[in-house]
Amino acid sequence: MTKPLDGVRVLDLTRLLPGPFGSLVLAELGATVDKVEDAGAGDYLRHTGPQRGGMSVAFAALNRGKRSAVVDLKSPAGRDAFERLLGSYDVLFEQFRPGVLDRLGLSHASLRAKFPRLVICALTGYGQTGPLRDRAGHDLNYLARAGVLALQGPAEGPPQVPGTQLADVSGGLWCVVAILAALRERDRTGQGTILDIAMTDGVLGFASIGLTAALAGEERAAGRDLLTGGIAPYNTYLSADGQPMTLASLEPKFWLTFATQNGLEPSLEALMPGDHQPALRERIAAIFASKTRAEWERFASEHDCCVEPAVLPSTLADDPQIAARELVFEQEVGGEKVTLFRTPVTPKGEIPAPAPTKGAHTATILGEAGFSPEEIAALAASGAVAVEP
Repeated sequence: MTKPLDGVRVLDLTRLLPGPFGSLVLAELGATVDKVEDAGAGDYLRHTGPQRGGMSVAFAALNRGKRSAVVDLKSPAGRDAFERLLGSYDVLFEQFRPGVLDRLGLSHASLRAKFPRLVICALTGYGQTGPLRDRAGHDLNYLARAGVLALQGPAEGPPQVPGTQLADVSGGLWCVVAILAALRERDRTGQGTILDIAMTDGVLGFASIGLTAALAGEERAAGRDLLTGGIAPYNTYLSADGQPMTLASLEPKFWLTFATQNGLEPSLEALMPGDHQPALRERIAAIFASKTRAEWERFASEHDCCVEPAVLPSTLADDPQIAARELVFEQEVGGEKVTLFRTPVTPKGEIPAPAPTKGAHTATILGEAGFSPEEIAALAASGAVAVEP
């Protein structure tokens, strides 16, 4: 089956979550994605748990459909081999801190001079410019510096640590957007470009409502605004059997339906933050505690008012909506069947190729770039590359 990015070749220097999520999307759109890993630990994600047959399940999920080559960029022969490889690729995707490639003699400017059609996408925490460009960070730091974390509750005390990696994943996805746009521009001009994508920058839009209000001079207290836990009709509760449930009746028609069906006063004041909210939240909590999750799911099927269970990740594969959308699939990892997630662009019914072992395709990738078997053997003997036996 033909895919939109068939024929596009991506050389991927990224690791852990942000870049690999972006290159996963590119691979599932049809691009050939070749990971370049160092001769030591390789992609650190390989070593995280849980493991199945010596492979990380997280690595398997994020790197399916890709190939792996081991090239030592710290050795002169490895750098030379890497530059020679680049000539056969459309995109270089890297996730080092600013200046790392410069110190290796592989600066963006020098690579662009040698390969004018190359699109270089540099994903970092804080970007290539600004006072924090060289600082280390992780998802929580980027959310914090972007003003997004401070919007989150609880109302008292510091913000709750999110259960998702929003800056990491959105950073990877912004890279996909920028790469696709750069490739389209190259079709017009014949010229590649350098893309500066920062995870801090990319997360701002996910808090559009709260940030625009704050920037307009109407900053709201964390955990007390309409969308951050400040109103009882947009909140979480527990059912009679202790299952987490969500109520998101933001629009009047949804709230009025929920209220009238559950013996509450159908007043629109419930949709406004204020001192009346704690008492209303207690009343709604008691209502949710009067029915089991199954009973609430039947209620939601009969009444259109934005009530849904908070599906536990361990039961996701059994959820009828998830199953109907084919959002999970089984794949063998380390000799065992595991359940992995699909992205919205994973072709339905397709089982992607499994994630590669480290260096599994070094010889193939070098051969495609014109290296002879003798050259590959010499590079492997010098330690500049590693070839699986």
